Amino acid sequence: MMPLALANVGEEQLILRVGGDPEVKKHLEDLGFVPGGTATVVASLGGNLIVKIKESRVAISEEMARKIMI
Repeated sequence: MMPLALANVGEEQLILRVGGDPEVKKHLEDLGFVPGGTATVVASLGGNLIVKIKESRVAISEEMARKIMI
């Protein structure tokens, strides 16, 4: 298990766990980052990640990406 921040660009990853305090966890789950779902890192720009989740692309900070375990 490793954080999404360390994932290779272009590889689909299975989300195993979403961490953080309840507010952060709820925010990430609202964006679609739920255990059992998949996410693909599209690009890494200046410490931020562009992630394809479901049929959307979402920008998250590296700090947030470290709370999503794959």
